[in-house]
Amino acid sequence: MRLVLDAMGSDAHPEPEVHAVVEAARRWPEDTFYLVGQESRLRPLLEALQPPDNVVLVHAPEVFAMTDKPGETVRRKPNTSMAVGMRMVKEGRADAFVTAGNTGGALANALFILGRIRGVRRPGLMGAFPTRGARTLVMDIGANAECKPEYLLQFAIMASIYAEQVLGRARPRVGLLSNGEEAGKGNDLVKATYPLLETSGLNFIGNVEPKEVFAGVADVVVTDGFTGNVFLKTSEAVVGLLVDVLKDALMASARTKVGALLAKPAFGRLKTMLDPSEAGAAPLLGINGLVFVGHGRSDARALVAALRTAREAVQVRLLEQLAAGIAARLRSPNPTQG
Repeated sequence: MRLVLDAMGSDAHPEPEVHAVVEAARRWPEDTFYLVGQESRLRPLLEALQPPDNVVLVHAPEVFAMTDKPGETVRRKPNTSMAVGMRMVKEGRADAFVTAGNTGGALANALFILGRIRGVRRPGLMGAFPTRGARTLVMDIGANAECKPEYLLQFAIMASIYAEQVLGRARPRVGLLSNGEEAGKGNDLVKATYPLLETSGLNFIGNVEPKEVFAGVADVVVTDGFTGNVFLKTSEAVVGLLVDVLKDALMASARTKVGALLAKPAFGRLKTMLDPSEAGAAPLLGINGLVFVGHGRSDARALVAALRTAREAVQVRLLEQLAAGIAARLRSPNPTQG
């Protein structure tokens, strides 16, 4: 496999990316890893780590900053690490692209350079949420603040294909995020989407509330990008609060410290389950190329996990599976409109 890592993406770039690409190259010596970014900054860091031969440095003179406006910057900065890396995928020189950079920039570059899979109206960002038993896929978590019902239908189709092909879940259960379980609950978007999912041929289980998402009742949950992003950030904040409160309580006295020591293995398992680094990156589904977007705070461990996620998608030929699934299941009279 040939995987591209954007060296200028994370908040602390490029150190986490350099360490991640070297670690990944040693872990998967049969693959080639392209590190794309400003060569003058990357080469000294790489050489200090004595990288294996399957790490290739690709120069990209420009950086897509978090403060850049996506629509304008795509044309104004054609040689950012994002643009150069995605062109490698477009030209067939790489199989997947991973970045921890600006999400809007990743989406804008992906649309401009790679385009959409035929029939897809809107690409979406899919996140994996820790739940009871396994992770639940939620889409969209931030790519599309405004959505139409047919977009959510396509999100459900694409996320279901990912669940089947990458996670190995037969007939994944699909839920629609709402403020109530009953059909007819929710805003206009939810109400209009419900019948589309009900007649889609997917394993649709109806509306699900946030508490049911974390209970693991669904394998896939669909929502608009605004709601999904708020849901994601609220979940992260609650997890952070609970961990801090629990840590303070356990360190409050000698007695609780002894209890904490005895419970350390259980806390370790809990930390692993809640750690966003375990997933590494979210796939941008619907793009005509494999693109994965990680958190800006990603460290080297998270970026290695992101590269692992990209490898898994390449292994199962996810892009081909998505294109075939969409072609087979969509029945819109104007599938490319929008």
